[in-house]
Amino acid sequence: MTYTAPVRDLMFACTEIADLDKVNALPGYEEANADLLAAILEEAGKFGSEVLAPINWSGDQQGVKLVDGQAITADGWKEAYQQFVEGGWNSLPFDPERGGQGLPWLISTAVQEIWHAANMSFSLCPLLTQGAIEALESHGTEEQKTTYLEKMISGEWTGTMNLTEPQAGSDLSAVRTRAEPEGDHYRIFGQKIYITYGDHDLTDNIIHLVLARLPDAPEGVKGISLFVVPKYLQDDSGAWSVRNDVETMALEDKLGIHASPTAVLGYGNNEGAIGYLVGEPHRGLMYMFTMMNVARHTVGVEANGVAERAYQQAAHFAAERVQGRAIENPDGDRIAIIEHPDIKRLLLLQKSRIEALRSLSMVAAAYMDIAARSSDTQEKVSAQEMVDILIPIVKGYTTEVGLENVSHAVQIHGGMGFIEETGAAQHYRDQRITPIYEGTTGIQALDLAGRKLMRDGGAMANRVVQVIRDEVSDLPTEGDLGQMGESVQAGLDQIEQSIDVIARLAGADIRAAAAVAEPYLRLWGVVCCGWQLALAANVATERLAESPNDSFYSHKLGSARFYFSTEMPKVSTLAATIESSGAVIAESSVDMFVVA
Repeated sequence: MTYTAPVRDLMFACTEIADLDKVNALPGYEEANADLLAAILEEAGKFGSEVLAPINWSGDQQGVKLVDGQAITADGWKEAYQQFVEGGWNSLPFDPERGGQGLPWLISTAVQEIWHAANMSFSLCPLLTQGAIEALESHGTEEQKTTYLEKMISGEWTGTMNLTEPQAGSDLSAVRTRAEPEGDHYRIFGQKIYITYGDHDLTDNIIHLVLARLPDAPEGVKGISLFVVPKYLQDDSGAWSVRNDVETMALEDKLGIHASPTAVLGYGNNEGAIGYLVGEPHRGLMYMFTMMNVARHTVGVEANGVAERAYQQAAHFAAERVQGRAIENPDGDRIAIIEHPDIKRLLLLQKSRIEALRSLSMVAAAYMDIAARSSDTQEKVSAQEMVDILIPIVKGYTTEVGLENVSHAVQIHGGMGFIEETGAAQHYRDQRITPIYEGTTGIQALDLAGRKLMRDGGAMANRVVQVIRDEVSDLPTEGDLGQMGESVQAGLDQIEQSIDVIARLAGADIRAAAAVAEPYLRLWGVVCCGWQLALAANVATERLAESPNDSFYSHKLGSARFYFSTEMPKVSTLAATIESSGAVIAESSVDMFVVA
């Protein structure tokens, strides 16, 4: 089946929950109102369903080929990318002075969900370009910005980030790629792996951002510098026609995202690839985090988008698949499986989580806009704290839950879900990478429980808790909404207690604190989803008072009620795990994992 963009729910998340009006009031975003958002989402939905979604399955089956050192994308990819560029879709959030449209991250995030849901393999190309643009915009020289940004923002050129090496995965202190100075540039030597869209035939040039070490670099992450290394260099006439010493040595054979070229790149297999230092020496990892933070948020959006696509397919299949009879009427007619209670449970689980995580990602994007544009210093600081806490949750929790959701979508298909021809398995295979790349879930959890908690004893985390408390305190105190508010407040109590537990553990045995970082991240995720659905239920209640027959809002209430009855009870279990399991894990001998 094809994909239908959830335009109304995206509008709801952006306008009713993430407060587009507040973003609209920020300097430079005066035109970013609800009418503009509606028009953009409508067109993006058409492009996603009519152009990107139809080549998702065929791209998966055909994959990418390496021919004479050149990655060749699947049929329809070049044409779709050209339409994407001509439609201006690559330029939404970027500086108008460099050809961008200057729209908030909130609007761009809503559009990105559509791309990822429609065709995850395709959407990875603009995702990486987006991160490269942000890094150059923030840290590049004026000459570098003038040289590269306009073409990257338009989509005429694409960008990558090159971190990983065979011996240096998440541990970037082990990076060995070296950069030797030569006049106004450097010669880069080394190998990078897992480079998404590291080579392709969609554009005439690819701008690689590469981590490497200078000859005098200190050991560890403090010795890493960042370089911009184009695939093609300029000739004497100014044309970008000279092939740099960057070789596509192989394309990875992956579990999923088959239509996305994941390259092994060799730098300097001959005379050395020409590169240019970005910013100051030895600060490359800090600069790369500009890319990574944007990408981590977007990967969470991506995971939820794929989960939405899988959910739509599962719901469609369940409505058509006739199997069995109603449990209360075993002698009656056979019924569609969507009527069976367990199938309803699986669909409600996916639906409620997707809606909650969609809102959470939009709220995080709105805080990103406020942190970047607000003229109120205190508001900027508070918004950045919200971003700092929410990014690892959006990335880590959404990808884990997204993977569970697509697994449930396969389950609904039964045996047909395990058969490739239905397409359900592709979503699962594609989704599996999201908890891994841009920092694994464990790394996100350590960020949340380490850098975002231990560095200040939990002061910032507690301030974020208070922001959420204040929002939830505005809910009515009676009926379902009152119970939802009480449940979120109780969840926030457990987060505060867990902050104290982890701070205490860190003082006694840092390994024990690290051992419970993942359940700590999950605790935040469950409670934050409850926060979002409680706010949504409140809005839905108000709207139903005005329009009692609007099923969109009655369904919102249904999602919230299900979530609070099924997911929020996990809070106490997660809190107990954080309290009791750290020492058990830390003290376990590694010998017990070895099979004799």
